Amino acid sequence: METNVLPHYDASDNPTDCCPRFNPEGWDDLHLHFEDKLFVRATTRSVMHVPVNMGKVFGRVHENVEKSGGWDMDDMIVLSRDLSAWQAEHLFAVPRDIPGEEMTTLSGEFLTHVFEGPYQAAREWAPELEGMVRAKGHEPKQVWFFYTTCPECLKVYGKNYVVGVVEIAP
Repeated sequence: METNVLPHYDASDNPTDCCPRFNPEGWDDLHLHFEDKLFVRATTRSVMHVPVNMGKVFGRVHENVEKSGGWDMDDMIVLSRDLSAWQAEHLFAVPRDIPGEEMTTLSGEFLTHVFEGPYQAAREWAPELEGMVRAKGHEPKQVWFFYTTCPECLKVYGKNYVVGVVEIAP
């Protein structure tokens, strides 16, 4: 297993000029190993788990990443999780330190599963992911989601793929 490696994120099919059409091939049932994998960390405000400033925060991070040399499409993922009903955390994989942003690293073992459905189904997917991990003989720790498509692009594509990413205990 390679360290800090993700499947390629194909950004070439992008009729919306926003979110590329997500191809789930290669993202399902992966075992990922991260060692000090570099991320920008950002938080958003929520009202009862519904984000209220996600566009502004994601736009700022995107602009700062582009200013500093851009994304690495072979290392593209944004991990999101609710910290409470009022705040969410987002980790953007980046190839270098990004000026003006909070930087962090992530280390550990992770399993993935691809879902298709509405955003609000994440509350059902989290226990499903934990059960999947236990069935494979591991104990789940943190559950993250990679929301591959924004609500506006979802209207165009008609499919909403979400990659569940579960940190597993060693």
